[in-house]
Amino acid sequence: MTINQIKEILLGNPTADQIEELSQDKRVAVQKLLQSYHKRCEKAALEKERFHKMLSYERQYYDEGAKLIAGVDEAGRGPLAGPLVIAAVILPQDIFISGLNDSKQISASKRDKLYDEILQKAVSISVNVVSISNIDELNIYRATQVGMAEVLLNLDLQPDVALIDAMPVEAGNIQTVSLVHGDALSASIAAASIVAKVTRDRIMEKLAVLYPAYGFAGNKGYGSKEHMQAIKIEGATPWHRRSYEPVKSMNLDAVKRRENILYSPLKDGYEYEPQN
Repeated sequence: MTINQIKEILLGNPTADQIEELSQDKRVAVQKLLQSYHKRCEKAALEKERFHKMLSYERQYYDEGAKLIAGVDEAGRGPLAGPLVIAAVILPQDIFISGLNDSKQISASKRDKLYDEILQKAVSISVNVVSISNIDELNIYRATQVGMAEVLLNLDLQPDVALIDAMPVEAGNIQTVSLVHGDALSASIAAASIVAKVTRDRIMEKLAVLYPAYGFAGNKGYGSKEHMQAIKIEGATPWHRRSYEPVKSMNLDAVKRRENILYSPLKDGYEYEPQN
């Protein structure tokens, strides 16, 4: 066989007999291809083992009789501007998504790819975009609790158990379990963290076009030097959280306004308008 033919075989699913035959081939190029193949297999095996560990909480509740398990996480509790986004995701029991992890641990490009794969493979997904007015009126902790309950109750299918990242939540008859650092421990929570993060980042990128002075595309609403300077000079926008310092103590007489955005995190037609 030619080197190109061997390369094609090793990029596919070679049989044990084919691997044994190639191991006897003395050509240096063939042995290098075999080494690369074995490294890929080892890496894939380690990834499957890691992912298996991330399903340990899910397996526990499946063993106790649960049929559907949701993961819940949020993005945007800390920023000075932009909404809080909460996601709930129900994954199938036999799921495997290579590279799925806490959204903070992976690159933006990887998150985008995982986001698409999660949307394709999930049993059900719900997203809750929490308004600025709710954050300011309820405080961020309570707004997160309420938003997490709502996102669970808005799922197309009601889960038996909801694994939630570090937040005690009551949601109807759903058994809720709070896991500290859950986005690194549970595949379901990790999937929700990616959906929430990607959704919020895309909202902030749209806001960056409407309010270019604030650098929202880069800082995502956090208090960067550029962002703080823009608030002092331009004033706050309807997307700034008035209950957050230092925005709360600043002179906000000048309010920069633009038309409200329409944004669809999962499908066309989802509308969100800031309130103030």
